[in-house]
Amino acid sequence: MALLQITIDAVPLLVRSAGVKNYLYYWTGHLRQESRGAEIRLFPFLGEPRELDHEGSMVDPWSTRARLALIYLLNRFPNDISGWMDSDVNVFHSCKLLNPPRHARLTATIHDLTCWLLPETHSPANVAADKRFAERILQRADALIAVSEATRLDAVRILKLVPEKIRVIHHGVADLFFRVTPEDAAAVRSRYGLDRPYLLFVGTIEPRKNIDLLLQAYGGLGASLRDEFDLILAGPPGWAQDETMARLRQPSSPGIRYLGYVAEGDLPGLFAGATAFVYPSLYEGFGFPVAQAMAAGTPVITSAVSALPEIAGGAALLIDPRSEEALRGAIERILTSPSERARLIGLGRENARRFSWVECARQSLRFFEDVA
Repeated sequence: MALLQITIDAVPLLVRSAGVKNYLYYWTGHLRQESRGAEIRLFPFLGEPRELDHEGSMVDPWSTRARLALIYLLNRFPNDISGWMDSDVNVFHSCKLLNPPRHARLTATIHDLTCWLLPETHSPANVAADKRFAERILQRADALIAVSEATRLDAVRILKLVPEKIRVIHHGVADLFFRVTPEDAAAVRSRYGLDRPYLLFVGTIEPRKNIDLLLQAYGGLGASLRDEFDLILAGPPGWAQDETMARLRQPSSPGIRYLGYVAEGDLPGLFAGATAFVYPSLYEGFGFPVAQAMAAGTPVITSAVSALPEIAGGAALLIDPRSEEALRGAIERILTSPSERARLIGLGRENARRFSWVECARQSLRFFEDVA
C-alpha cells in the first residue's frame, strides 16, 4: 500500500489566537506521533520551529506578516494551489486556504457556527471569512470533522451538509493539565499576586464569552462572599469590547482583577488554584477551558447551550447564560458548599479523561485513511 500523504493547512499557527491554534498545535503534533507510517506535512511557508512553537519540517523563515499577505493573495487567486505542492498528496486538510489542490481529497474541521447563530458577536470581516470558507471548502469537501456532536448537528441544520459526510472527533486536553500539582498552583498564585481564594474565567474577552453577565453576577454576590473570593479574568482582548475592557481595567469592585493574556504553561496552575471556574459563554463549538479546568481538578459552572453540556458531561453546574440570577445562584452554591465542590471535582476529573489528544489523533488518522 502506498504511503498516505496528508498535508494540513497550518495558517492558524502563524497568529496568536485561542481555540483553533491550540487545536492545530496539539492535533498535528500527535498526528505525527501516531502516524503509523503516514506522512504529515504542514503547508505553507512556515517559519522555524522556535517561531511557531511546533516541531516538524518547516520551510523558509519568512516574516509572519509576509506569509499572511501571500496567503491573502492565494485566497483570491482564481486557480488552485496544486503548483505549490507535491503531486503525491492524498489528502489536503484546509483551515484557512480557499484554493485547495484539486488532485487531493479535501477535508476540513468544523469548529463552530457562531458566525451564523450569533453574527453580532463577531466582526463583519470574520463573518464574511467564515461564510466564504463554508461555501468554498465545507460544501466541496469529501469529508469533514466536527469537534462535537452539537457542532455536527448545527452544520447539518444551518449549512445543509450531508450528515454522513461529517465525523465527530473531540479535542484532547494536554497532559500538563492532568499533571498539575498543588506546588504548581502555589507558584502561579505567587507569580500573579493572587493572595485570596478566587473564581476564574479564562478566554478571549469578546461578546460571545458573556463577560458583562459574569461581572454583574459577581457584583450581585453578598458582601461577605465578595470579601472572601476575588474574580480573576485571564485572556487577550477581543473584538468590540472597549466598554468591557474599561470595566476590567477600572473595576467597580476591588475583588475583580484582569490578568490579560496568560502563557499556556501557567494555565494549569491558574486553573488548579481556583475555587471554581466560571464560563457563561453564549455559544461554543467545543469549549476547551471547561475540559481543561476539570482536568486540573477545578469545579465548573458553564452554560446549558451549544456543545457545553456535551463537553461538561454531567460534571458541571449548568446555567442559562441570559440569566444573571441563575449564574449568581450557581456561584453562591459552589462557594458555600464544600461537599458540592468535592462532588464536581471528582466528576470533572473523570469526565476530562474522555478528551485525549492521542485518541483524537488516532481517530483522525482512521478518518484520513477512510477518505483517501
